[in-house]
Amino acid sequence: MGESLRDGRFVVLGTLGQGAQGRTFDGVDKRVGQPVAIKRFDVRGAASWKDVDLAEREARVLQSLSHPKLPRYIDRFEEDGALYLVMEKIEGESLASLRKRGETLGEKDVVRLLRDASEVLRYLHGRSPPVIHRDLKPGNVLRRPDGSFAFVDFGAVRDKLRPEGGSTVVGTFGYMAPEQFQGRALPGSDVYALGATALTMLTGREPEELPHKGLAIDVRAALRGQASDRMVGVLERMLDPDPDRRASSIAPLLGRLTGERGRTEDRTPRDEPREHAPSDRYARRQARRAARRAERAARRDRRRYRGPPFPFSVVLSLVFLVAMLGVSVATQVVVPILLTVLSLFFARRAFRSAVDTVRDAGHRAVDAMDRVRRGGLGEAAEEGARVRVEQDEAAPRARVGDVDEPRGPGEEDERDSWEDRKRGG
Repeated sequence: MGESLRDGRFVVLGTLGQGAQGRTFDGVDKRVGQPVAIKRFDVRGAASWKDVDLAEREARVLQSLSHPKLPRYIDRFEEDGALYLVMEKIEGESLASLRKRGETLGEKDVVRLLRDASEVLRYLHGRSPPVIHRDLKPGNVLRRPDGSFAFVDFGAVRDKLRPEGGSTVVGTFGYMAPEQFQGRALPGSDVYALGATALTMLTGREPEELPHKGLAIDVRAALRGQASDRMVGVLERMLDPDPDRRASSIAPLLGRLTGERGRTEDRTPRDEPREHAPSDRYARRQARRAARRAERAARRDRRRYRGPPFPFSVVLSLVFLVAMLGVSVATQVVVPILLTVLSLFFARRAFRSAVDTVRDAGHRAVDAMDRVRRGGLGEAAEEGARVRVEQDEAAPRARVGDVDEPRGPGEEDERDSWEDRKRGG
């Protein structure tokens, strides 16, 4: 070809492919001497405004992305009634080209594909708002010379979960998740498309040619004898037609394929939360620990205040006893007699009610003074500690939620004993 664009900066060398939105050319950036891919959108002959919008959206989204497994944005411009998008050319062969030659991928290569795809989707879907490719398929996946995979062609990309002005059904039949036919593209829609791509490359057959059960591809029947049970299980999760039950990301599924443990499985609404009830042995151990803590608290309370020395304690006790006796005589004898006499000349019911009120107040005052006396003599703390220990020992078990933090089986409560030693216990 040899056509020059952008004042001679870019030179077209040949054609890489053609799609619904435009044609992609092989080219070179003469300014830096690097290979580029040049995508041309014929804006002037576009069938509808939506086609123009998709072209602008691809350029805008690609300009905002930076990932080693995605093409790097270089430039965009308009020339002769067409919109051009220039991006880095990723060396490699598309999976669609492999399919045309009758080649398939082994399970090891598919695991590599899913791992690379997981990195890319985590990057795209983790953006705000999420970027949804909407057209992942063998033609848009490149296998590079080193065996890794890259993902290209963002012509169907969506950068809003709820686009204004309605949605366009974009994608490729067989690789589109069912919700895309309703114009609903979700992050899980890209997971479905990659599952269909992986299944196609394992079987060498297009998704619509594979056995189905209702709306779902029968993955087990399609892969019978061609893949491990682990791979079958992963692809079944990715290809569930119900987006609420489908795996929402690939990363948690990779542990199943590699045999790694300790990874959290994808939590979907279908998954039931697991309830881990503590065993009786664990509950009894926690109850014993709670009782030991109560005993140590009681000892600390007893050590905290033991009352005044002997001579002062006797004097203080006599003072409180005299005061309590005075209050008792005044409220239980003197004041009730006086009120009773007054009731003979005035309203009887009111004064009798006053007598009951005074006596109740006297009882409460004497009880309060007795508590103050025992506290001053160091008796209340010791008695309160005994009550706490008895209450904790009466409880046969301690709830797991009441424990400061769970400890493994057989571990002693070293933290509490260390705190006691620091306090001198």
